[in-house]
Order: sequence, then structure tokens, then C-alpha cells
Amino acid sequence: MKRSLIWFRNDLRIHDNEALIKACQAKEVVPLYCIDPRHFAKTSFGFPKTGYHRTKFLLESLQNLRSNLKEIGIDLIIREGKPEEIIPEIIEKYDIDLAFTHKEITREEIDVENSLKDTLGDTLTFAWSSTLFHINDIPFSKEDVPDVFTQFRKRTEKESKVRKEYEEPTRASLVPGIEAGKIPTVEDLGLEDKPDDPRAVLNFKGGEDEALKRLQNYFWEGDHLKNYKFTRNGLLGPDYSSKLSPWLANGCISPRRIYWEVKQYEEKRKKNVSTYWMIFELLWRDYFRFSAWKYGDKIFWPSGIQGKKRKWKTDRDIFNKWAEGNTGIPFIDANMRELNNTGYMSNRGRQNVASFLAQNLNIDWRMGAEYFESLLIDYDPCSNYGNWAYNTTVGHDPRNRYFNIISQAEKYDKKGEYVKNWVPALRKVSKDFIHEPHKMNQDQQTLFSVDIGNGYPEPMINLDESYEEIKARD
Repeated sequence: MKRSLIWFRNDLRIHDNEALIKACQAKEVVPLYCIDPRHFAKTSFGFPKTGYHRTKFLLESLQNLRSNLKEIGIDLIIREGKPEEIIPEIIEKYDIDLAFTHKEITREEIDVENSLKDTLGDTLTFAWSSTLFHINDIPFSKEDVPDVFTQFRKRTEKESKVRKEYEEPTRASLVPGIEAGKIPTVEDLGLEDKPDDPRAVLNFKGGEDEALKRLQNYFWEGDHLKNYKFTRNGLLGPDYSSKLSPWLANGCISPRRIYWEVKQYEEKRKKNVSTYWMIFELLWRDYFRFSAWKYGDKIFWPSGIQGKKRKWKTDRDIFNKWAEGNTGIPFIDANMRELNNTGYMSNRGRQNVASFLAQNLNIDWRMGAEYFESLLIDYDPCSNYGNWAYNTTVGHDPRNRYFNIISQAEKYDKKGEYVKNWVPALRKVSKDFIHEPHKMNQDQQTLFSVDIGNGYPEPMINLDESYEEIKARD
């Protein structure tokens, strides 16, 4: 193999990168990333497919990948256009012997892979890197992936092992004469640059270096892993959870790196339910991906994998109140405003806002999933749509489940500090009313410097009545 190409996608790292290490066995390499215009088009409900926060994180990740590739003697080649058009041209022009990439699992990515495979045939080789457990190592065929997570987890833990990481390449040579290309700015991609929000739980920055720095800080320097299970539902501050999901979604860090780091931590510091829970969450991530492998496009259907028929609404005015954080229900509004301003939201918040949109408002859950796709810096189609379907009762939990929003708010934001951080109009409200400010009389509103209905909206629905409607559904 004289010349090879590695097509980077959601694997923007040097460590534990099977496609990269195989490509680097050639004498000369083309490391390629394609800025696909389809990723910056509109979703089916008209949202920007890749919004500002996701785009910024991606571009930072590409800059860091380029820097790290230069350390081993090569460069990241950037091209704007469709991979199925660009890659065959490069292969022909530069006489490439083999092309490597990591396999994806959902429809849009598979369509591009199939188009390339039709053109390139055996020149294109796939590796697998997106999950903790390799697809060839789980104790299930595609059709036999269980519909219950616990069944998947128990058998996989018992019968499968996590593979060791691939070594990092130390030296490679770039195919001569190929132009590197410019990594675009957010403005180049038609988006308006925004300042960072100082209220964000963490100043997320894309790239492998930042991912490994975060791992080091959370596990070792801050020593937070030992408490992870008991703090992971916190809402304010950087260290109640690992916050590794944005780097995982972009492939800036390997799930196996996290796993083996947990094992080191257990040897050197402490092994307890929290260290296990970090691996448990990685297993959930695996489960959603393998479920997408099993069910294919059904994970995007309104009826989900359950095939549940329900009359969904698509009222834009109602949806926009939810999306903009103007529902009049502070816990929902705070979470949506955090998402809009930072591209991030806690898992606890995601479950509540999803339940509220789909269950309380009866709005088509796919609108919410697409809105998240646009904004979340840790967007991954399998986890995003899997979690939305789960919280909407068309996914892996068929029960008519829903969240009591006020109870959740009082449990996880007891003093209202999170709400006050993101809803300034309620900053002076007593904790007795912070989650239901509409219950204050006029004197109390004056005392706490808020005018419900003007400075902050009345609740858009009666929550208690909506819960009764949910219970009455089949």
C-alpha cells in the first residue's frame, strides 16, 4: 500500500483511531474531512441542521485535529462538498490504493457510504469505533438486540469484553502536492458569531486536547468520579457530571479511553457504585446505537419503534413558546434558555423538557428532536432520537410515562438557583414561589419585583389538568 486516504467523520482524534492507524501503514497518507453542505441545510421542520454552537464546536475540533496531525508529520485536508463526489476525485488524482473510514449506523450517513461503495468498491474499507463494545463482540445479532436495556446490559457485561485501545500513530507522510485547504469560520458557513455566555456550566471547546484535559480534570485533579452517581443530576456548575458527551459525540475522545481511565481510577483511587455508573452510562450510549442498527429508520418515525399511533400537533406558536423558553413554567424555561444560549443542557433538563413538549403539550416529538439536533453540541442521532422516543413512550419504554415538572423542579432545584440563573425576571422571587410564580398575589409580585403576565408569562397550560389528560390516554 503506497498511498491511503482516511476520511474523518465523527472520529476527530489521534488516539484509539483504527482507520487512522491503518491508513498510516501506507507510505503516504491523505487525511480528509469534507464540509458537507447538507449538514448546514434545514431539517424537515425547518431548523438549521447544524446551528451555531454545534458548528463552533466542530470547527474547533477540526483545528485541533489539524494541529495534532501536524505533530506526526501530516496535515488535515479540508474540502467543501459532498464526500461521495470529492473522495473519488482525490483517489483518482493522487493514485490512492485504499481509503479508510469508520462505519456509521443511521440513514443519511449510510446513504453516503453506499454511494461511495458503489463508486470505489473494495478500495473503501470500514472500521468500527463509535461504541464502547465492538459491534462484533456483543452477544447479539442485529435482529436479537433486546428491546429492554437491562437485558442488553447484563448479557453484554457478562459475555463481552472491552477491547484495548489502538496505539497512536507516531509518524506519517503526506501525499505530496495536495493543498491542505482552509477550515471555514462560522461566518463562512452562513452563521452569525456569538459571544460565550458567562452563565454556561462549562466553557466547552472542541478538540481532542480539550477532551483529554477534561477527563484528567474530572477524574484525577478534581477527583469527582467517586461521587458521580450522586451528583450527576445537578444543574449548576461544571463538575456535577463529567460533561464528556460533546467530545464523545464528535469523536474527540474514544469511549474506550474513558473506560480504561475508569479502570485505572478504580485501581489507584476508589472503586464504587459511581465508577461503575460512568461505565453504565456508556452502555446506555451503546444501547441506543445498537438499537438504531436493529430498527433503522423506525427511530425517526412519529410512531417510533413501538409503532404507536397518536395524533400529534405541530402548532408553531405553541412550539415556539417551548423553544424560546417562554412557557411560564420556570423550570422548563430555564432549561430551554440554557440550551439556546450555550448548546448544552443537563440530562435531567432534557428529560423534563421532552416530556413537557410531547406529553403535556402533545406536540410532535420529532420537532423537539430536530430542535435539539440543531443546537446540542453533543448531538448524536442515536442517543438524541432514542432518548426523545423513550421520553415520549414510542421508544424503549412503552409505559405512559411523564414527568411531574414542579416535583422535578423542587427536587433538583430546591432553592431555585438554576431558574434564577437563566430567568432573570425571577431573580428576586422567594424560593417558596420560584417554580410557580403565578401563584403570587399582586402584593407578593411587587415585593419580589416581578409582574406575571408582563415581565414573565403566565403558564401556557394548567399542568395538573394536562396530567389528567395524559393519564386518560391509551
